[in-house]
Amino acid sequence: MKLLTKTTLYFILIMLPVFAAGAYYLFHKFNKEIKHETDEELVNDQLEWLRYLDTASLDNPIFRFHTQEFQLIPTDQPIQKKFKLKGVNLYQETEDTQAPFRELSQVISIHGKNYQLILRKSMIEKDDLAKNIITVMLLAFGGLLVFVILSNWFISRNIWSPFYRSLDKIRQLQLNKMETLQFNRTPTHEFNQLNDALNQMTDRIHQDYINMKELTEDAAHEMQTPLAIAQSKLELLLQDENLSEEQLKNIGQTSEELQRLSRLNHSLLLLAKIENQQYPVTEQTDLHPVLLKYLSLFEELIREKELTVDTKLAPAAPWPLHPALADILVSNLLGNAIKYNYPEGRISITLTQTSLTISNTSNLPEIPPANVFQRFRKSNQGYSNSNGLGLAIVKKIGDSYRINIRYQYRNGLHIFTATC
Repeated sequence: MKLLTKTTLYFILIMLPVFAAGAYYLFHKFNKEIKHETDEELVNDQLEWLRYLDTASLDNPIFRFHTQEFQLIPTDQPIQKKFKLKGVNLYQETEDTQAPFRELSQVISIHGKNYQLILRKSMIEKDDLAKNIITVMLLAFGGLLVFVILSNWFISRNIWSPFYRSLDKIRQLQLNKMETLQFNRTPTHEFNQLNDALNQMTDRIHQDYINMKELTEDAAHEMQTPLAIAQSKLELLLQDENLSEEQLKNIGQTSEELQRLSRLNHSLLLLAKIENQQYPVTEQTDLHPVLLKYLSLFEELIREKELTVDTKLAPAAPWPLHPALADILVSNLLGNAIKYNYPEGRISITLTQTSLTISNTSNLPEIPPANVFQRFRKSNQGYSNSNGLGLAIVKKIGDSYRINIRYQYRNGLHIFTATC
């Protein structure tokens, strides 16, 4: 969950109970005030009626008048010094429903006789008024809550925008372009601290990258010279007719190991260059002519093993690869398919605009999935001339240029698929 979403959710969880409690308090307070005002009106009405009844005669029709809002009933109960207030529900015939009233009752004495005085006031209109006010309040509270949440979200997003810009720069980071990367100043002190730390970190990484790149190149070049000298000296020794057969055999083995060491040095240098992004993609490379070129170069090996090659090639397949890496990808996969095939075996090549599949028959068993692309991992059978880096280089090309490399073993076929 994103930090902005998380903070917004926490804010909502905190604000909803606060707003609900506030709305409940206001409703309760408003309802209490309405009841208080109604009770005051009833008390005032009672005082007016008491003044009037003190001057009225017993023959006055008021002593025989009864309504829902006014009743004067003769009673034997003792006189009450204090009136009583309460809420009651009375049946309304016109609406066929119970309606709320506030009621004041008291036993009073008029001309020496006791009467039950009951005054009532309808709460229907006041309840409707309360409901309308509560509805307006809830809408206002709801609108205010939405406004506060949206304001908080927009403000938070604006505040966090420098962080996301820095994050995007880190995601697009490339070692060979780090010297141009700068994290800018922001109005926020904490983000400035973060950007300063990132600037220092990228400067150190870039410097380490430059040092490693120079060390790798220098070491590779320095190694090539003594290797070439040693190889040339061994070739001269092989031409000496005074050497015994055993000596010639030992020199030949040493020469082979030197050649293997030279290839290993070249492969390690190539891996380092790929990892350091030293093969920028300026334009897409068409794999169709690359495949045709290597089929032609390997034609003699294919004919020597009497292999059957089935091809299904798209007319054009532009891939986001440096031309040198396209050559390496195709030559390694096709070279392995030829090298580890058996005589009169079969190779199948399928090329589309987005995928390349090369499958081959072989007497070798399935390569363990955990080892297939690991460096210096090779089978005990059939890989004696390999330095164990061919497939590792293919995998590194795929990882560096967003090309998915997969290996499958199905029906006796070793299948390698590259998908861009």
